[in-house]
Amino acid sequence: MAFGKRITVPYAGTFDPTYRFATSWILPTGVLFGIRTLLALYAFITLFTIFGLNRNHAEPGTSGRSFSFFTVLTYWGLAFYYAFSAAHTGSYWLTGTPFLARWPKALQVAHSMFYSTIVVYPWIVTAIFWGLLAANFDSSSMISVWSNTSEHALNSLYAFFEIFFTRTEPLPWLNLVPVIVILALYLGLAYVTHATQHFYVYPFLNLETNSAGLVGGVIVGILVAAIIVFLIVRYLIMLRVWATEKKLGKTGKFSKRGRITPASEETMDLPLNHVSVK
Repeated sequence: MAFGKRITVPYAGTFDPTYRFATSWILPTGVLFGIRTLLALYAFITLFTIFGLNRNHAEPGTSGRSFSFFTVLTYWGLAFYYAFSAAHTGSYWLTGTPFLARWPKALQVAHSMFYSTIVVYPWIVTAIFWGLLAANFDSSSMISVWSNTSEHALNSLYAFFEIFFTRTEPLPWLNLVPVIVILALYLGLAYVTHATQHFYVYPFLNLETNSAGLVGGVIVGILVAAIIVFLIVRYLIMLRVWATEKKLGKTGKFSKRGRITPASEETMDLPLNHVSVK
């Protein structure tokens, strides 16, 4: 892989100038688009299939109550994130400029925060479910095994893919704020659900069977776990950037419809065989 030319990239000094959210260091843009699309479709098909099964075989209102569960909400988050990220990658692949680059600044920052949640929350969901809740699901039912595996195990594979196969930069420290705030808001939702629908979404939040100290300890423990996972993910991404870009020289796979911009804009070293110059 040769480095013989220093090229410019579009939108220097702006959000994501080299389109890291839309590209991979190893996968061609079209392949990344296809994978993200398939993963989004699988997540949505899983969710709507579960809704259909609930309608036919579960108590009335089961699907509606599912929106009170953090595990289900985070799976919806994965589905929507992959749908949007597929759209950004696909638009970049086809036009040379992702939709994300054309969005208002506020939506671009929101996308960055959204990314932080989908690479942090799945690990917490998987750990809590298989560590504390797995004994409560019916392992004799293939449907139950499939749905729980999809929502509580494959979710972490979704996060793994985004951490290790894209070109995203390490999570900004500021993005820790929405990660914590959303957890706090969910805690409020859990107790609003109990007040209005008279059930606890998770047994470890039950103040009727657990002491306030125990429940408070669990809540603080989850908060601490979220911060630790955020730090681990941040430094794993930093390690991936160092290993792939600094050591291996794999700075990214780019669209053939990309363009060289005026020399006044930001520059970066890119392998010549990864750049299409019109």
